[in-house]
Amino acid sequence: MARVRLSVAERRTELLRAAVEQIEARGVAAVRIADVASALGVSNALVLYHFSTKERLVAAAFAHAAEDDLVHLRTLLARRTTALRRLRSAVRWYAPTGQAKGWRLWIEGWAASLRDPALQRVTRDLDRRWKAAITEVIEEGVRAGEFRCPDPSATALRLTAFLDGLAVQLTSYPGGISRAQAQRWADAALTRELEQPPAQG
Repeated sequence: MARVRLSVAERRTELLRAAVEQIEARGVAAVRIADVASALGVSNALVLYHFSTKERLVAAAFAHAAEDDLVHLRTLLARRTTALRRLRSAVRWYAPTGQAKGWRLWIEGWAASLRDPALQRVTRDLDRRWKAAITEVIEEGVRAGEFRCPDPSATALRLTAFLDGLAVQLTSYPGGISRAQAQRWADAALTRELEQPPAQG
């Protein structure tokens, strides 16, 4: 059966999705252009036409995955409810027990970015934009009087660092802590960071 002819943008997206799947399955170091091409039944030359090198393909694949996650994060944080509820939803989604990114993919990305400047720019940009989004909602909650937080940007940094660390523990060392325990710790971390005023009455 003949393949459906795709636009340049559609083909690029298809290649990026396949690359993400192959990186998750094989790891950054082991994945090859041929693996991505084979997964889609296309030639190596087609992949190289769009990305020219494996390094550019890998960096673009991580950027693609990051954009998907950031869109979902923005959707959670834009809901019409309290800042605290939006933050709890975001933390539960982002935590390694939630439905966010494949953590194996991101741990691979962090490790590979130590030697790949292009990939480092992608992972750093994702980190910066995530923290900025969380900081913005914390500031909204402070203005609304929902809780007190003297330094929203520092709180966003501590929360993400804690959740990233939990992800490494759960992904790299199975059996060390349970998913239920990790979720309780994630919820407790948010509670500790946000000083909520006492109930009136």
